[in-house]
Amino acid sequence: MKHYSEIITIDPTIRFGKPTLKGTRISVYDVLSLFASGMSLQEIMDDFPELGVEEINAVFAYAADREQKLLNAS
Repeated sequence: MKHYSEIITIDPTIRFGKPTLKGTRISVYDVLSLFASGMSLQEIMDDFPELGVEEINAVFAYAADREQKLLNAS
């Protein structure tokens, strides 16, 4: 399994520098908000065929790591 840093990128010229999945304009926030709204992982992957399980897992790993960093900073 790849580390999320190999799948998620931050580029100031794409989506105003929001973390996105490499090779797409799909942001981490997009995926998280779809999941939080009740969509299943399969439904998200059906709507975005460029996403697979590895990309979805990278989104969750990125979010968890960011949350941990925020907790440690406070």
